[in-house]
Amino acid sequence: MYIFLDESGDFYSDDYFIVGGFITGNQRRTAKAFRKWQRSKFPRKIRAKTEVKFNDSGLSDELRLKTLAYLAKQDIRIFYAFLNRKNIPVEFKTKRGIEAGHLYTAVVSQTLSQLFPSAETEWNILIDQRHLKKVSKTEFRETIRLHLLPHAASGSRIYVDTDDSTTNPNIQIADWVCGALFRFSMNRPYGNKFHDTLKNSIIVSEELFQDF
Repeated sequence: MYIFLDESGDFYSDDYFIVGGFITGNQRRTAKAFRKWQRSKFPRKIRAKTEVKFNDSGLSDELRLKTLAYLAKQDIRIFYAFLNRKNIPVEFKTKRGIEAGHLYTAVVSQTLSQLFPSAETEWNILIDQRHLKKVSKTEFRETIRLHLLPHAASGSRIYVDTDDSTTNPNIQIADWVCGALFRFSMNRPYGNKFHDTLKNSIIVSEELFQDF
């Protein structure tokens, strides 16, 4: 099983922060499908780009909607969690601001933990590469893996890594999923349409840190 994850929003300025992505049993098929759509349906000026994000200025909302509908047909299972900025726990706040690196690590860990319990024993998790203040790449990967292991079936193998979205079409799909759900959470134009297009593929949707 392959899991690809990205995020949308900002801890400092947006009301909501979204972390999510999708699960697939065939990562080559989904990557090929995205590239095929990009090269045949997107405007010519962005067909050759190595990365096409959901918020690319060369795309219209109608084309975004059609792309989401196409992606939903690729037998992907979507999951996501959202955080209201007002509910950031106090342990991630200091006099200098938010401990964004540690908060992001916790949000990703808890988002992925929503996929358990599961009989699945092979977990291949790829997360969009980003710089995390005060959290090294090794610490980030190992913290998530150790958080998930107690929830996994006996004998499970959990592989966690980060990858550059510019070279990974599947992480770009995760960006599209998060971008669409961020629009929905923020009640922005086309947000409801984006969500309605994806809803039959959504298997998990959770709010984090509600008690705060």
